[in-house]
Amino acid sequence: MLSLHFLSPEWWLSIAIIAFKVFAFGDAVTRREDAYRAADKKTKPFWLAVTGASLALDLLLGASVFSPLTLIGLVASIVYTVDVRPAIKQLTDGRGNGSRSNNGPYGPW
Repeated sequence: MLSLHFLSPEWWLSIAIIAFKVFAFGDAVTRREDAYRAADKKTKPFWLAVTGASLALDLLLGASVFSPLTLIGLVASIVYTVDVRPAIKQLTDGRGNGSRSNNGPYGPW
């Protein structure tokens, strides 16, 4: 018998939630530790634990749109993405490694 779970809107929403959490966790991994402190945000291990635990729970238990754990983890990932990430990007010139380049508007100078 052919299962058509992938046609339900709840399945697609669950996939989108997991993809968003993968993005938030992946971005938290690539940022420097000192950038979190410089931006006056929580530490890198804190954000790795929060976003990683929320992603792990969804992968282990299944990301149900109606699950409180999924929604709490989604809110935490949203907070990281809209609050912490822009502050760190501003300090590191948009790159995770924090290196500055000598590029002007028309190339290197």
